[in-house]
Amino acid sequence: MLRNKRFRALSLLTTLGMSLASFTTFADTDIFNALDDPSTAKKSFDGNAQASYNAQSGNTRNSNLAASTTMTWFQQSNAYSLWGEAANNSSDDQRSSEKYQAGARARHNLSAQNFLFAQGSWLSDRYNGYRSRDTLVAGYGRQVLTGPIHTLRIEAGPGVRHDEYQGGGTATKALGYAAASYSYQLTDNTKFIQGLSLLANDDTTVNSETGLNVDINDHFALKVAYNVTWNQDPPDSAPKHTDTRTSVSLVYKMQ
Repeated sequence: MLRNKRFRALSLLTTLGMSLASFTTFADTDIFNALDDPSTAKKSFDGNAQASYNAQSGNTRNSNLAASTTMTWFQQSNAYSLWGEAANNSSDDQRSSEKYQAGARARHNLSAQNFLFAQGSWLSDRYNGYRSRDTLVAGYGRQVLTGPIHTLRIEAGPGVRHDEYQGGGTATKALGYAAASYSYQLTDNTKFIQGLSLLANDDTTVNSETGLNVDINDHFALKVAYNVTWNQDPPDSAPKHTDTRTSVSLVYKMQ
């Protein structure tokens, strides 16, 4: 039975990857969904994959495709996470937005409440001015709440970010990182998620995700999310400071 479950998960990931083969990379969600406390893990692996596609034809032609995955492996005191996301939108055969991101994270518990972490991420969001953005941070965190109803972790540390702008030019800067990730089990099958991260220097970036995850059965869930990204000093090719996105996705839970 376990072998069959693993086979189904592998088949889904393969299909998902093939559907995105036209992109230069496949990337997820983000760190807010990687609730990675090894002291409360009930199994050695936890992960999910989600995808959505919409198309309209006739007087206008519009399409959007989005897919993401988060995977975490647990040991006694350590957790290792991978995540990625790809999103593409077009209108009347003209691409209007395109975003890819991927990342990796490691966590080591010093005690039940205290931990060390390191994480790296890559982002390509050229319609918002970034050909690529590479970020590497490490530091200390505290698991304030461990569930089962409420979970909350906060963390902070130094880091570095390298930006390549769509309009030309690059920049490498040190930064201060801080983040909080909270979840609240509203009912047996409904969970509220709120994440917030800060990458602070003279070009500060703030990311927020507010979401609701509703379990349909043991393998599938419905997720509604609202994401906000704010840049203090956005690139000249994309001058707006705030970018928002609302999404509704079907989530497959890997077991």
